[in-house]
Amino acid sequence: MRTAGLEAAMEYCVVMVTTATEAEALSLADQLVAEHLAACVQILPIQSIYRWQGTVHRDPEWQLLIKTRITLFEQVRDRLLALHSYEVPEIIALPIIAGSPAYLSWVKEQTQKISRG
Repeated sequence: MRTAGLEAAMEYCVVMVTTATEAEALSLADQLVAEHLAACVQILPIQSIYRWQGTVHRDPEWQLLIKTRITLFEQVRDRLLALHSYEVPEIIALPIIAGSPAYLSWVKEQTQKISRG
């Protein structure tokens, strides 16, 4: 029984992406949720230390934690690449290996296109 629950959870992932501004983070989150590519996006202020073009940078950024289905990752990635201001944005996905069945069901419901006729 426990294995079946873990297998169901593996259908979902958290996509992580950073932005330079809160406004861009909010815009990306709004777009992904509106298009049913994400069930929920959390936005957090962070500090990033990284090397870019030979120089070490320390910058404030905004971290988006995007809850979605693994099968939507490529669509989420492509949408982020189309909208993002960075030349090379961080776009990575981490699998959700376990979760509340009710929450995961909600994620699934929210990331399905609704047919309106």
